[in-house]
Amino acid sequence: MPRLIRHEATGPIEIPPQEKSVWVCACGLSQNLPMCDGSHKVCRKAEDDGKLHVYDKDRKQVVEVREDDV
Repeated sequence: MPRLIRHEATGPIEIPPQEKSVWVCACGLSQNLPMCDGSHKVCRKAEDDGKLHVYDKDRKQVVEVREDDV
């Protein structure tokens, strides 16, 4: 069953206690979940505040834009 999950984050979460920081996806668009692959750059530039953006099953392109009713 498909689910609509709201992600409002437009960037990754840094996990710093290692030798190098690790970045975990918070936007839900990464093709390398749970790791960030930079896909959040799309939602920062292309998404409008106050709108709900529905992505295709591959999380690569917006297929619908709705008024955010929540």
